[in-house]
Amino acid sequence: MAKKKEVKEKKTGSKSAAAPVKKPRTSAKEKALKASASSQKKAARAAAEVTQNAQILSSELVFDGPLFRVFRDEVVEPAGVRVSRDIVRHNGSVVILAVDSSKSKHDPWIVMERQYRHAAGQYLWEVPAGKIDLGEEPLAAAQRELAEETGYRARKWKTLATYYASPGFVGEAMMLYLAEDLYAGDASPEEDEKIELRLIKLSEIVKLIGKGAIHDGKTMIAALLYASLHGRKSKK
Repeated sequence: MAKKKEVKEKKTGSKSAAAPVKKPRTSAKEKALKASASSQKKAARAAAEVTQNAQILSSELVFDGPLFRVFRDEVVEPAGVRVSRDIVRHNGSVVILAVDSSKSKHDPWIVMERQYRHAAGQYLWEVPAGKIDLGEEPLAAAQRELAEETGYRARKWKTLATYYASPGFVGEAMMLYLAEDLYAGDASPEEDEKIELRLIKLSEIVKLIGKGAIHDGKTMIAALLYASLHGRKSKK
C-alpha cells in the first residue's frame, strides 16, 4: 500500500510542474494610469520646448495707439539668432461662432456679419469678433461682443481654439468660442460699426470658402474647424 501511495504522489507532482505559469493581468485602471503618465511626459517635453523664450536685450516703444502698441525689440531667439523685431502688442481678441441648430442639427445656421473693412478695402463676411478690454475675462468679452454686435445671447459656451493670426509680427492671441442655444435680443454696436446680419447655413459657408468668396481668416478657421468637429460628432 505504501508503494502505491508513493507512485500517486509522484504523478501529482509531475502534473503540477507542467502547468503554465499565469502572468498577473494588468487592470484597466493600471493601463489608464500608465497611458496618463506617458501622455503627461510627452506634454511636459512639448511644453518645455514651447516655453523657451527669447532673451530681450532692449525694447523700444515706437507707437502707442488706442488699440495696439508697436515695440522694436532687440532679441536673441532660442536658436541663438540675434535679430531686431518690430512687434505689434495687442490685448487679445475673441472670435464667436454662434450656432443655431434649432431647425437642423445636421446643417445648423451660423450668425454672420457683413461690414466694410478699410484695411482690406472691401466689404467682408465675418463671424462676430472683438477685442478684450483691459482686465476683462475672455469669455466675458465674447459674451459682450456677441450681444453688442448681433443682439444674440447664448446659454452654452465652449472654447474651441486659441491661435495667432499673424505671429511673424503680431502678438495678438485670438480665442475662438462656440456659442450655442441662442436667443435674440437688442444689439448695441459702436458708432463706427455698420453691420449687416444674416444667418447662413454651415454647408453654404463651407462652399463659399471653397469658392474663395470669404476672405476673412478667422471665419475660415471657425467654420472649417467646427465643420470638421461637427462631422465627426455626427458619425458617432
